[in-house]
Amino acid sequence: MTVQQDRAALFLAQTHEVENVGSEFQDVNLFSTDLALQEAVAREGAGWATQSLTAFGALTGSVEYLELGHLANKFGPEFDPQDRFGNRVDLAKYHPSYHQLMKSAIEHGIHAAPWSDPKPGAHVARAAHFYLQSQVEAGHGCPITMTFAAIPALRLQPDLAAVWEPKITSRIYDPRNVPIEQKQGVTIGMGMTEKQGGSDVRSNTTRAYPVGQGGPGQAYELVGHKFFLSAPMCDAFLVLAQAPGGLSCFLVPRWRPDGSKNPLQVLRLKRKMGNVSNASSEVEFRGALGWLIGQEGRGVRNIIEMVAMTRFDCMIGSSAGMRMATTLALHHCSQRAAFGKMLDQQPLMQNVLADLALESEAAVTLTMRMAHAMDHRATDEHEELMVRIATAVGKYWICKRTPNHAYEAMECIGGSGVMEDSPYPRLYREAPINAIWEGSGNVQCLDVLRAMQKTPEVVTAFFTELKKAKGGNAVLDGYVKALQQEFSDMSDMEFRARSVVDRMALALQASLLVRHAPAMVSDAFCAGRLTDVGQHNYGTLPKGVDAAGIIRRARGGC
Repeated sequence: MTVQQDRAALFLAQTHEVENVGSEFQDVNLFSTDLALQEAVAREGAGWATQSLTAFGALTGSVEYLELGHLANKFGPEFDPQDRFGNRVDLAKYHPSYHQLMKSAIEHGIHAAPWSDPKPGAHVARAAHFYLQSQVEAGHGCPITMTFAAIPALRLQPDLAAVWEPKITSRIYDPRNVPIEQKQGVTIGMGMTEKQGGSDVRSNTTRAYPVGQGGPGQAYELVGHKFFLSAPMCDAFLVLAQAPGGLSCFLVPRWRPDGSKNPLQVLRLKRKMGNVSNASSEVEFRGALGWLIGQEGRGVRNIIEMVAMTRFDCMIGSSAGMRMATTLALHHCSQRAAFGKMLDQQPLMQNVLADLALESEAAVTLTMRMAHAMDHRATDEHEELMVRIATAVGKYWICKRTPNHAYEAMECIGGSGVMEDSPYPRLYREAPINAIWEGSGNVQCLDVLRAMQKTPEVVTAFFTELKKAKGGNAVLDGYVKALQQEFSDMSDMEFRARSVVDRMALALQASLLVRHAPAMVSDAFCAGRLTDVGQHNYGTLPKGVDAAGIIRRARGGC
């Protein structure tokens, strides 16, 4: 071959050099690079968990661990109603990556640590661990959350709790589909929603018939359906059904005490736009055996604490999604140049990146504040009142802000951001899930109004919390004063509920940032969210904001 031919072959094979592109985000400690989280953990009473969180941050940010999240969603669950011999098994099968994430979450106590080791700051430490874990993969967080949230409801029936709680709080993950007597660790799911009712669970039609005398802790047989039951591989489920005395709460296991399969039959796995790794199902109860928790007719009241906990975990999960989206956008924009400068050095992109970082920090700051409230609610009336009202406010606002946040972070990447071989589409599809699950936006706003009507003291507690930041920012002070006026006339409050809860959430986030964040963060948040200019799209922060400083902080000070 001649020299000219060699050169021609070389030119044909090598069309260009790959340059000015990003790189995979990996092998980064998700805790030690998150200053807002570190500060919140220390401030809210879990400084003792710093060493554990640092180690966990290294694990969750490792290339191997991040790959688990990718694989768990690439290879979603499959459903086998029967085994190869024709026996009914109702089995959801998962990729090994999903089981590894479940195992890790349980071994780190994310499913139960505040119950098994209820020391000061336990909820804060657990929330921080879950926040890191959820940045890797959101779907497996569903059974982790429900297992965590089941304990307060189960404790209303001490005889059932005595049997189940030790295995629920165990740090052993056992995914086998066998009776609990053969397992050292179990997980718990939940079934409330029916076709005809949705969030209106009082319209449920599933019936519960006492096997014997009936009453608390006694056996019933359930006949009916659930349009959503998550997650079907759990060992038991908290279920709402109509008993003779009204809507009641039952613990329904997958296996009967005699070792036979309980006739809780999975009809199908739901095809969701996001949360692909997790199996959600539609089921029918065909005489499924369950045990009554508490009194008949008190099902909503008995399960409400579980719902409060799952809603709080929605705040954690959405805050985690915001953090990962912000981190990925910052990572890319620090490596990509356009028009002669790195993206993160260009003023307009700095405005967008700083705005994304502000939203993320405000979300985690409010979330960790609520974790602190949960740690102290039993002994502090103010904290109990804050849990009652601010959980719904926070769940509504943070979860609702996440979808557009995910989209805007994706836009920072450009065309490559919408490619399915990148992490951004998964973040985007996941973003609306928490806003809808555990009560959509209207339900949360109505719950805020219900809390005000049932316990008027929550309004006083809310504004007492805001007053802790009084004098720290003039814009916030004026905003709080205007917000208080909204409560002077409650006549059409339901019609105005979304507008009012929007402002409650912004005021609460701003007050926490004014109290705890650097001035560059709190001043920018107040200027960008509370002024007449308003916050229509990300990247519209007013002039004078220290965008570069906010970006450095979001990167961990780098």
